[in-house]
Amino acid sequence: MAQPTYRVSVIEQSQVAPPPSSVPATTLSLSFFDIPWLLCRPMQRLFFYELPQPTNYFTQAILPTLKHSLSLTLQRFFPLAANLVCPPQTHKPHIFYAEGNSVPFTVAEAAGDFNRLVANYPRDVRELHHFVPQLPPAHVSSDKTRVIPLMAMQVTVFPNEGICIGIIFCHVAADGRAFHHFMKSWASVCRTGGDLTCLDRSPPFNDRAVMKDPNGLEQNLLEDWWSWGSAWTDDTGLINDFAEKVRATFVLSRAHIEGLKQWVKGQCMNKEDSEPLHVSTFVATCAFIWVCLIKSQYNGVSDFSDNSELFYFAFVADCRNRLKFPVPCTYFGNCLAICIVALEKGELLGETGIFEAVKVIGNKVRQSETEALRGAETWLLDWKEKSETGTLVTVAGSPRLGVYETDFGWGRPKKSEVVHIDVTGAISLAECRDEEGGIEVGLALRRKNIADFTAAWEQSLKLF
Repeated sequence: MAQPTYRVSVIEQSQVAPPPSSVPATTLSLSFFDIPWLLCRPMQRLFFYELPQPTNYFTQAILPTLKHSLSLTLQRFFPLAANLVCPPQTHKPHIFYAEGNSVPFTVAEAAGDFNRLVANYPRDVRELHHFVPQLPPAHVSSDKTRVIPLMAMQVTVFPNEGICIGIIFCHVAADGRAFHHFMKSWASVCRTGGDLTCLDRSPPFNDRAVMKDPNGLEQNLLEDWWSWGSAWTDDTGLINDFAEKVRATFVLSRAHIEGLKQWVKGQCMNKEDSEPLHVSTFVATCAFIWVCLIKSQYNGVSDFSDNSELFYFAFVADCRNRLKFPVPCTYFGNCLAICIVALEKGELLGETGIFEAVKVIGNKVRQSETEALRGAETWLLDWKEKSETGTLVTVAGSPRLGVYETDFGWGRPKKSEVVHIDVTGAISLAECRDEEGGIEVGLALRRKNIADFTAAWEQSLKLF
């Protein structure tokens, strides 16, 4: 599969900051929810929009409003313009905003096939990397304190076709819900020509002191970070040669999901000792994809040796309404429980593999609703241990984030992609753009595996 050529030339590089003197110097202490994400590679998200205008129209008529609305939005979402400060060991990292902090903003022009980029069929993973900005390098002071920028942006124009808004940001600054709150707020301010009503109506809550820590979780997690986290690099998902990987989007329609749920419930009725299941759209989708992924790894293998080998599945649960202390729904930061479940290979590859996966994932989701912080003291250690097995599948994104509601005034995105799954090996989930109740699943797999996954997907759909 030849890689199409995308010629990208930089038009402008600038910095976008909150309006002068609009934000005081502010230190944000990291909560115990933030600390695990110090290990996380930067998040990379692309939004593609149809915009059949020439480049000079974009730069003259649209770009000034885009940048001005970003400046106004950063006044409320200032942590994204700030820096992560990591002092030497035993000193706690924190986020610090100072007057003059800003977000790098690149404008580029691309020549290439825009429609190919927004397609679902398999494409070379390298195609999207042209449109992802680079974070500025960390600054290291004489006392070995690292100062790390938290976000950068790139807007790429495809003349007379569309544009791509690319964002890279550090997860320690914001979880998915917080980040998409920012994106939708920026889009609304841009769409309305600078109207700040949406920011007044739904402002981010930036005070991380709201996070109570009666069980000393922060200290436990910090000690793990100090002991090995600041130097540890998870190489299990790294693929040095992107030429061997392709990415594709698979769509589970609403009918598929409802059929899957009914099939699972039927399996439950056939098992007299089976406990009631939690079968949400998220649970059913994750179980289905997990089994398809494992089946694709063993396609054509007749000897399933070591059926007791454990495979792991990790996801996060939003805890804003699941804690014993109140957290505003617009809290800006991280408020995620890390959830990991395990099944033996023989269970996943068996005839009822999807049912078994639904059971363990659903039970974990149900547990998180009442015991969100159970096991939180070992989140970092558990993640490290499971990552090193090479059998961990993780999830990026969520159908509840409303990715396709991000309208800057040019309509809904034609496509949104999570680019960092190319490296991490995660699956990405989003609501379906074209059908309410459907789910888009993004995958990046080696070329030789994508056909096996497609076969497993199509075969599994025949169950219901």
